Amino acid sequence: MNHFEMRSSERTLSWRITQVGFVSLMCCGIFPHNTQQESSQQCQIIPGSMSLPVLEKKGDITLGGLFSLHDMVEEHSVSYTSAPPPTQCTRFNFRTFRWMQTMIFAIEEINRDGRLLPNITLGYKIYDSCSTPHQALRAAMELMGTEKSSVQSKETCHGNIPAVIGDGGSTQSLVVARFLGVFHMPQVSYFSSCACLSDKKEFPAFLRTMPSDFFQVDALVQLVKHFGWSWVGVIAGDDDYGRGGANIFADKVRTLGACVALHEIIPKNRAPAAVSSIVSKIRSSGARVVLVFAVEQDAAALFDEALREDLTGIQWLASEAWSTAAVLSSPKKYHQILQGSMGFAIRQTHIPGLQDFLLRLNPAGADVPENPFLKPFWEEVFQCSLGLTTNGQEHTDERKPPCSGSEELGNVTNIYSDVSQLRISYNVYKAVYAIAHALHAIRSCVKGDPHCPDPDNIQPWQLLHHIKQVTFVNSFGDEIKFDENGDPAAMYDLVNWQLAANGGMEITTVGTFDEMSGKQELQIQEQNIIWNGNRTKVPLSVCSSICPPGTRKAIRPNFPICCHDCVVCTDGEISNQTDAIECVRCLPEFWSDSQRMACIPKEVEFLSFSDTMGVVLTAISLIGFFCTCTVVVIFIHHRATPIVRANNSELSFLLLLSLTLCFLCSLTFIGRPSQWSCMLRHTAFGITFVLCVSCILGKTIVVLMAFKATLPGTKVMKWFGPAQQKAIIIFSTLIQVIICIVWLFVAPPTPRKLMPRESPIVILLCDEGSPVAFALVLGYIGLLACLCLVLAFLARKLPDNFNEAKLITFSMLIFCAVWVAFVPAYISSPGKYSTVTEVFAILASSYGLLGCIFAPKCYIIILRPEKNSRKHLLSRVATDKF
Repeated sequence: MNHFEMRSSERTLSWRITQVGFVSLMCCGIFPHNTQQESSQQCQIIPGSMSLPVLEKKGDITLGGLFSLHDMVEEHSVSYTSAPPPTQCTRFNFRTFRWMQTMIFAIEEINRDGRLLPNITLGYKIYDSCSTPHQALRAAMELMGTEKSSVQSKETCHGNIPAVIGDGGSTQSLVVARFLGVFHMPQVSYFSSCACLSDKKEFPAFLRTMPSDFFQVDALVQLVKHFGWSWVGVIAGDDDYGRGGANIFADKVRTLGACVALHEIIPKNRAPAAVSSIVSKIRSSGARVVLVFAVEQDAAALFDEALREDLTGIQWLASEAWSTAAVLSSPKKYHQILQGSMGFAIRQTHIPGLQDFLLRLNPAGADVPENPFLKPFWEEVFQCSLGLTTNGQEHTDERKPPCSGSEELGNVTNIYSDVSQLRISYNVYKAVYAIAHALHAIRSCVKGDPHCPDPDNIQPWQLLHHIKQVTFVNSFGDEIKFDENGDPAAMYDLVNWQLAANGGMEITTVGTFDEMSGKQELQIQEQNIIWNGNRTKVPLSVCSSICPPGTRKAIRPNFPICCHDCVVCTDGEISNQTDAIECVRCLPEFWSDSQRMACIPKEVEFLSFSDTMGVVLTAISLIGFFCTCTVVVIFIHHRATPIVRANNSELSFLLLLSLTLCFLCSLTFIGRPSQWSCMLRHTAFGITFVLCVSCILGKTIVVLMAFKATLPGTKVMKWFGPAQQKAIIIFSTLIQVIICIVWLFVAPPTPRKLMPRESPIVILLCDEGSPVAFALVLGYIGLLACLCLVLAFLARKLPDNFNEAKLITFSMLIFCAVWVAFVPAYISSPGKYSTVTEVFAILASSYGLLGCIFAPKCYIIILRPEKNSRKHLLSRVATDKF
């Protein structure tokens, strides 16, 4: 059943009770059947079972009062074959009895003063509503009629009672307010806080000195928000007060993003099984903070069961109905579980003379009017049997010791005489004075004014108008007034239950909530709070543990929003606060630290001279350079030998020079990329390798043409002399130089940062600028290499000692294999490894050329000098030719 349905069913029930009251009034003659009947119609209560005990004192103006002096009603089974027995009320409430006495005290104070209502004496007529709606309605019906009293008005049927003070419970007030509202009888409640009573369409004559639960719930929600509780249990009493307040609280808490761990109702019959089930659900819910929005009797039933089942470690939040209830704070049995409880209570004050008035009560007093409530009170206080005289006979309860009625209340420690926490009593006091000031305004009205009522014939609706307009400052400095809904300004004390040194419970004010200025502000002195378990640390109440920085909340499927798992932020994301809803991605140049709490600059990666790979490649490059230089030295030293002079020694030296540049060129690929290094490495690589391959091409052509020139009649060598060879090399190299110059001018290679989202490094590399230009450079080198390979292959069968054809063939096979494999390896290599691949290709091809072409010659020069002779070469040639 949803909230609207529950409220509807409750209101329907109370309306039906009110309808029953109307029918009863009509039957008993209180409410006329025909409003046009004679004005002599008498308003009279039919004697019998409807008569209720009443405390009454006559006055010029009599105020009605409704107080729940008992907590329960014993209902008897009714056969309807005889008159129903009178209702029996049980469990006398000392606290409510003090409220009733406060009403009498205020009335007598006004009568003694004489300044507020001169020449007017206020009286009272007070009934016990026994904490039940039907008993409250019966009492209201009796207040509307007076026994054997005639009213000379067709419009009203109210005797001489113009206003009613009460009731205390919201459920009782709902029923009474609907009933009294029909007659426009003003009702001023001192303890009914249900927000539903602010509806003036339903309850036009209802006012109260107790703030609406709407404001109390606001204060409770702000309290929950202040301490960061996101998993809160809610327990409500099964009445309009409990259900209404708990439902509003649950709705408002959810708007904060918090969750209600459980929402249970304490049944009015307080069945042990039902209450035990509630305690079990509290234990299993995991909530460490639980709000109990119920009257003190319902709360006591819950705490009794919590004691039996040893439910400890719960931080209880109290609604104002029990936040200062002595019935819970006084017994030491509750101290174990309620110590540290916190809740809101209406402002307290000290009323001078009230305690003396309360202690002056005595059944033997001569000035005490007939008080039907005094005997049960006295017997409950002193646990004795007070004699009762009926028809000349005295009746006593033999189960209790007798008492005379002259005992001293001051000798007994009792909730009744405890005036240290005057909160609801002060509300009663303000309600009496509000009505008195309205009566004063009526009597001060100028006669002849059409809006001025007759002070000698005040109608309830006239008094209702003036009560709504009341504004005054009482003797305690508090401004008393009602808003358009009949509610006072909300002012609460935040109270904390703390154990005193003497073992008792002290209700300490640790904060305030003030709605007077329109700003609903909660102020808390946290340093003064003692939490459950006598701790000073704020309790934690969450469905899931707080997610620390570096993690985010992940909602659990099919669970409330407050139940979540803590998920570590992924790489590249951080959260620097607790309970982060989502992780924040770092900027592209930053990466998350190991705790995922801060973004730090990404590690910059490039092929560095300090890297292991960089050191290895540098060493290999330098070794190749020194090897080439060594070959140059050997060739220079043996430049006159046949093996050096054979096949154009100038081309050999030029080839060695180009190989030296190739080895040094690889060093430009190592180190932090810059604008100049990027342009240098690619152009130097392209030009030096073209120079190298051009030299090999020249050597291959010379070898091939030299063999053909030995044939009779061949003059081909005149076209491939030294000048032509140099021209071939210069022309071939010039083409590559032109390609590189155009490349540098159109789209030069530039440093570039690669910042992958899912990588903790920033890759520095040289962007080719123009992929087409880079492809042309490589393609041109490949074209010359392929041409060399073809020509060398054609000359592979020439005599070994006469030419280098086979060596060039092997060298070009290695060269072509390296660069063919380079292309896919370069494309697929990530980051700096693409640069490593390119350097490796340069070094591998350079070593291949150096090893295949010059290693055999160096071997002969150094280790086999006997073969480095013209005779040896010519002998091999003659042998091969024959």
